[in-house]
Parts: sequence; structure tokens; C-alpha cells
Amino acid sequence: MSRARVARRIATAAAYGGGGAGLLGGAVIGLLLTEVQLARRTVGGSEAAPPTADGRYGSAFAAYGDAGAQPVRLAFLGDSTAAGQGVHRVGETPGAILASGLAAVAERPVDLVNVALPGACSDDLARQVGLLLDGPDPVPDVCVIMIGANDVTHRMPPADSVRHLAAAVRRLRDAGAEVVVGTCPDLGTIEPVYQPLRWVARRLSRQLAAAQTIAVIELGGRTVSLGQLLGPEFAANPREMFGPDSYHPSATGYATAAMAILPTLCAALGVWPDADSDESVLPVADAAAAAAGASGTEVAAAGSGGGHRGRWALLRRRMASGGERRPEAGVSALT
Repeated sequence: MSRARVARRIATAAAYGGGGAGLLGGAVIGLLLTEVQLARRTVGGSEAAPPTADGRYGSAFAAYGDAGAQPVRLAFLGDSTAAGQGVHRVGETPGAILASGLAAVAERPVDLVNVALPGACSDDLARQVGLLLDGPDPVPDVCVIMIGANDVTHRMPPADSVRHLAAAVRRLRDAGAEVVVGTCPDLGTIEPVYQPLRWVARRLSRQLAAAQTIAVIELGGRTVSLGQLLGPEFAANPREMFGPDSYHPSATGYATAAMAILPTLCAALGVWPDADSDESVLPVADAAAAAAGASGTEVAAAGSGGGHRGRWALLRRRMASGGERRPEAGVSALT
């Protein structure tokens, strides 16, 4: 079955309350339990709390920017990757990097609030959205969500995972926020994970990423494929791109992540030139499948500003981070 059909199947089950059974049989999962336990012991994890990056970035722009321009309100939601687990300095977290980058492009201060929780699965997004919308603070102008890896490792049914994400995106969009989702990274790039678990992890990660894309696009959000943990550099240079626990990104890895997301974040607010991209129009499921296998690829609804719900999507390869070619439209095989 093609990746596009699998993704559509998961997204449909999520939308209509299907059972959301995993796409691999229980017998196959059972055979992998030994590999799972070995990988968990080898990978370990970082127990240190991530730096708190909340605050104002680009304050200097208030001195010469448009008179009376309000700061951009940026929110981060998701799991340990969104929180910046594994680094020790505020400026190394993805939230801080993106807030600084957005301030420079928009030439406006940016107020960052990060409610991401290390270890979170998609079912925690409802709580995180509540922290943003149910308090006295204004609704964020744009929200970045990075989620999915823990859903795979905790064997959450993919339709359940997508359903929770869709509910969060819907609530944020209804409140007036733009939404950018960094889809599930390719867990097959984690070095201590061995075969056959590596192949299964890659397959499940890409299936979930594609299904996440379909759900987000149909709600008027945008996605960026984190693919091989945000770029082929992770597979080629794991010692540099991963942190000491060999699971979370290093400071260099987070910077690569942020640069993959920054153009889409800016475009969602109308401060990035759409002409500076290589794009094609595809059916939503085909665009989602193609993006899942190509790091840094943006998918947005085909329509003005990416906010039109429909059956077609724009597949964009932004040129800010290396000018690589977009994924081929014919990508469909599960890998």
C-alpha cells in the first residue's frame, strides 16, 4: 500500500473516530520487543530540565520599527524536542532560535512562551493548548507544534495520535492563531536503534508524519517535514547532530531544525517571500507522502495564504537552507 493511501487511511480514522489500530500486526510487534528493550537501555535519555526560553527577543527592533507595532506572540507546544531537551543554554533551544530569527525577518520584537513538555505524547496537547488559551494572556499570533516521536515509541495508535493533534490545531485556529507543525521525525536515524527495529521505526515515523500533514492541512495549518530528524545531516553526522544521550538533538541539531522551520513560520505571518521557493501542487495525500520522506519540505493548503481547505496542497522546498530540490511528486513507496 502506498504511503499516501496509508496516510489517508490513518487521517480518515482519526477524523471519523476509527479504532486506530496499528499498521503492524501484534505478532510482528512481539518479535521486536527484545530490540526495543535493548534500544531503550542503550539510548538512555537526558534527565536535565531544558532551559527556560520564555521572554522577549529582538527588543532592539522596537526602537526603529513601525510606530505602535505590537510584538509578535509566538508559542511552542509539543514534546522534548520542542522544549529543547539536551542543551544547556537558552540560545540553543529551538524556541529561542526561531524567536530571534522571526524578529530579524519581521523587524519586530517577538514574545515567546513555551508550554512543551518533555516526554509528552499527542494526548498532552489539549492541556498545553489550555495553558495558552484559557489564561489572561492574548492568543498567540503563531504556534509551532513539534510532536510524534513519543507516540511512536509508546505505540499510541496512529489514528489516536492524529486525532489529538487535529483537535489542538482546530482549537488554535478557531482562536485566530496561525499553526505550523513540525511532523514526526524519522526515528530510524537514531544510532543505537538496530535492525529490524530501525526499519520499523522509520516506517511508522513516516506513516505518522504523512497522516499528521493531511490532518493539519485540512484545518488550515502548515507543516514542515522533520524527516531524518530535520535533515540528512543527522544521518551523515550523528556525533555532531545528536546530543550526549544520542537521542535528542545537539545545539547544532536544534539550529538545523530551526532553520528548516523558520521560512514556513515567517510565511505563515506574511513576512517571507513565497517567490523564494520551489513548489508544486499535488493532492493532499500525495503531498503529505512526498514530504514525509524529504526533510525541510513545507506543505500548505492550495489557496490564498495557505488557509483554504480542499483536496489540493502546495508542496514547497524553501530556498533559505541550502536550496535543495523539492521531493519528486511520484514518491509513494513505503521505505
